[in-house]
Parts: sequence; C-alpha cells; structure tokens
Amino acid sequence: MTDRILRVNMTNLQTTWQDLPEEYKMLGGRGLTSRIIANEVPPGCHPLSSSNKFIVAPGLLGGTTAPQSGRISIGGKSPLTGGIKESNAGGVIAQKLGSLGIRAIVVEGKAPAGELYLLEVMENEARLVKVKDLAGKGCYEVTDAIWDRYDKKVGVLTIGPAGEMCLTSAGVSVTDPNGSPGRFAGRGGLGALLGSKGLKAIVVLTDKTFEAHYYDEERFKAAAKRFVEVLRKNPVSGQTLPAYGTNGLVNVINEAGALPTRNFREGRFEGAENVSGERMARLIKERGGKTGHPCHPGCVIKCSNIYNDKNGDVLVSPLEYETVWALGPHCGIDDLDAIASMNRLCNDIGVDTIETGGAVGVAMEAGLIPFGDAQGAIGLIEQIKQGTPLGRIIGSGAAVTGQTFGVERVGVVKKQHITAYDPRAMKGIGVTYATSPMGADHTAGYSVAVNILRQGGYVDPLSPKGQVEISRNLQVATATIDSLGLCIFIAFSFLEQEESLGLILEMINSKTGSAWTAEDFTRLGEEILKTELNFNRRAGFTEAEDRLPDFFETEELPPHNEVFDVEPHELDTLFNFAEEVKKDAGKAASLR
Repeated sequence: MTDRILRVNMTNLQTTWQDLPEEYKMLGGRGLTSRIIANEVPPGCHPLSSSNKFIVAPGLLGGTTAPQSGRISIGGKSPLTGGIKESNAGGVIAQKLGSLGIRAIVVEGKAPAGELYLLEVMENEARLVKVKDLAGKGCYEVTDAIWDRYDKKVGVLTIGPAGEMCLTSAGVSVTDPNGSPGRFAGRGGLGALLGSKGLKAIVVLTDKTFEAHYYDEERFKAAAKRFVEVLRKNPVSGQTLPAYGTNGLVNVINEAGALPTRNFREGRFEGAENVSGERMARLIKERGGKTGHPCHPGCVIKCSNIYNDKNGDVLVSPLEYETVWALGPHCGIDDLDAIASMNRLCNDIGVDTIETGGAVGVAMEAGLIPFGDAQGAIGLIEQIKQGTPLGRIIGSGAAVTGQTFGVERVGVVKKQHITAYDPRAMKGIGVTYATSPMGADHTAGYSVAVNILRQGGYVDPLSPKGQVEISRNLQVATATIDSLGLCIFIAFSFLEQEESLGLILEMINSKTGSAWTAEDFTRLGEEILKTELNFNRRAGFTEAEDRLPDFFETEELPPHNEVFDVEPHELDTLFNFAEEVKKDAGKAASLR
C-alpha cells in the first residue's frame, strides 16, 4: 500500500489523492501538519480565508499496535493565536486513517456561502455530501445522526455550532472507542477554521484499526509488547492515571500551591477536595460509571473515564483535570456535577473547555457574575450555543472577553489561555507557556513531571534556575512524540527507564525500515520547532510575544508569595538551536 494524502478542495468540491512526497516520508502528526502549513499556507493570510488549510494527520505510528499510538493531530493557522497550530486528540480516527495508508487529509478553499458538507472517506474513494439537515446541531446529535446514516463502526470528526459560527474557541470533536464524541482537539480555534470551509464533519468509513503496513512486523510487535510492559510498571502511567485519571492532579497541584484559583489570585483552592480525582473516582464507582477507560484503540494507560449523573445516566466522558480546573477552581466553583454539566455543554457546542473556562473566569473578574456562581457560569456557556452577542464574546475566548470588558488580569499568551498550573509556583511550565510557538500550552513541554512529580530528579519549582533547559528539552521531545502520534503520558516512562527511548526507536525503525538513533529523535523535534518558529516569524511574531502577562511578574501568589522571575534574556535563549530563525525574527522586528 502506498501512503497517500487526501486533498479536499471545498471551492470546486473535488477530492484528489496524492502519493506522499518523499520529504514527508518520516513525518506524521504534528510534524506533518506543521510542515504542510509552512509549505502551503501564506503566513500573513487571515485564518478564516480560503488560503488557510485544515489538516488532519495520524502519527507516523498510527494504525499500528504500538501502545498509545492513536493520537490525531489537527493543524492550520490558528484563528485564535494567528500563528501556526497543532491541536491533539484521542479517538478512533488516527488508527483508521493509518490503517488505510492515509497520512493526511488536507482541506483547502471554501464552500459556496450557505452550503454545508460532510466528507466521506473510504479506502480508495472520498466524497463530499451536502448535509443541510446537520446545520447548527451539536456534536452529540451530529454523531447520532451519522450513526443512523452509516453505522457505529465509523470514525467521526465533527464541529458544533461554535465552529459554524467561526468562534475562536471552537474545537474539533472526535469519537472514542465507545462512540462518544468527547475526544476533543480543542486548542487554537481550529473548529472555526473547519467551519469557515463549510465542512461540518469527516466520516471515515472503515472497520480497520491496526492494519498499517510494516517493514518488519514481527520485530515491531516484539518492541511494542515490551513497551506495554514498561508503561504498566511505571507508577504514574500504570497505577495513578488508570485509577484517578488526569484529575488525580487536583490535590497534588493544590498542595504544591500551584492550583490557579479565582482567575490566578491564589495558588490553593479551599474546595479542592470536592473536585479532586479521588472524590471523582468514588462518585464514578457509586454511580456505575467507569474509570480506566481508553481514549483510543491501543491505549494501555487508560486515564479516561465515564462520569455518570446522580441518576446513574452517562453525563460526560471524559472528565479531565484541565477541564475540572478551568470550569472549577479557576472560577471558584467546587461542584463536580455542575462542572461535568458544563463539560458536556462545551463538548456539544464544540468549544475548548480550557479557553471557555478562562473566558468565564474573566467575565467573573469583570463582574458579570460572581466567582463561585455555577448556574451563572452554565448560563454564560448556554449563550454561546444561542449565538447571542454575549455568547459570541465568551465563545471567542479569554483575550476577547477581557478586551471587551476592560479586564487587565487575563492569563493568555499569544491570545491562548494558560492552563491549570500557575507559573509563579511552577516556573518551568511558565517558561513553556511563554515560549511555545503554539501559545500557552502545558502539553508543549510538560515540566510538571520534573517540577512537582519529581520524576527523573528534583528541580525546585519555585526557583528560576534550570527551568529554561527543562522546558527546552521537553519541547523538543514532545514535538517528536506528537509527530509519532503517541500520547504525551509515555514521557513518564522516559523519566524512569532508559529502555523506553530504545523501544520507541525500535518501533520506528521496524515500521519504516529506517535506522534512527537517539540523535535522530532529537533532531526531528528541533526541526519541527524550527519550522513552527519560522512560520510564526513570517506571520509577524517576535520575541516580544514570548512573554507572560505582566501581573505574573508583579503580583505575588499565595501561599508561597512568589512571582514569575525567569529573566526575559533567559527565555530568549530557549530556542538557541534555531539561531537563524531568531536572527531573521530580529530583522523583521527592526523593520516594523
């Protein structure tokens, strides 16, 4: 089977197949989306113009039996940040596309005004179908309608009404192995990009899951089997995450004084226990839900969950740490059921829970509703679905909400909202927020594993020393992990066992017939970041965008009473492996 790219032109409503160019042979996921964007999208274009492209790419290991290899990358020029963007999700799409030899779907152009389409993807055919009946419908209803039209074995990628309205917090929903549309590529507003194209959904019509082709299948499977054992033996990936999910971090981060509370005013939340992973796990068990749920085929960590309401009916799947924080402590809310209800509402509307929770917190800061008002917060989110003027403001994210209501305390970098770790108490993650080409994004370089969980040696989270190096190394490694289509949580095994990297290299080499070494793994991450930095530089970004909001540097955060004090000149050294990009950025800045 020849690996291919499916190109979908929404202007002339044509689909074409392209053999994978040689330069893309060893790229997948984020590596491939970023390279296509850099090669084909004008950096200065408006993100909602016909010149921008929406890209879906499984990782290089997609469609294989490699554990944790079912992550899908969604790419484009971000409607939220104005820079390059990759947003990442689980679900069934990546394994299906990888099994069909489809390395990327590239959606370009724009459909005629007022028309809405669904893309059917089969092994050797693709077809656009008008779906006027799905206009304005939420992700849950759309998924049900697609199941009725096809069957439950199909993989579904869709946007909700927020994407159709081109709101910049709109994301992309992907169905999980149980058929729930709760796997969400939320960051960066890429749902708005898909909506601007006039494409409501992509449906992958195959029951194939692990049928990618291998250079040496037996060698691959031996390495994959050993890697499963390594992940299951690790205390974080093998015990904590399956038992409590990502929400097991609430008590850990709260105790560390790094849980952002009431729009970054405090580092500890008095209601943390009420929304903790431990309490969530108890409620899930009592109500007949499920912990240890896989987010994609081939997931062995199983940090997802199914959260039921008081009547034992499924409310949302999954309920995760970042969402619990954004809609909970960040807004002063300690009602787990209310947070789960907001999570489901966001999933249905098709908006990023982090950006939406950030915007609601800013609205609270502005005095629209008080901190702690769960029903008021639900009302604000419902206005997004209704498309009211206030709903469109909230649905456009925290930066727009703050600008509209004159709020200074807005925790964004490159217009994307910061996540659930206050950078004054966890300075390594502050470095990642500030410098990542993607905007504030903890997953770009998850220094939490070193700063708080103390894996692989302890670095004081309250000290600025060593944080730039930690973030640099993790950003490079993460770029490669995202390109392979692997879950970020495999990184916990990196920190404990030298064998982990060797097993990943063995899987790459036996899948592709290559002879990669550890140096190639690092080189790929650096090349991906160079590509992204170069695109942002050409789009007008300079080092001035690689900074946290001023209040993090001037306001002390209780209980440690710390500020973010990593020096700007240190931040500017993070991408020292990309000196030519930095020099060009400096020249561009001097001409502005």
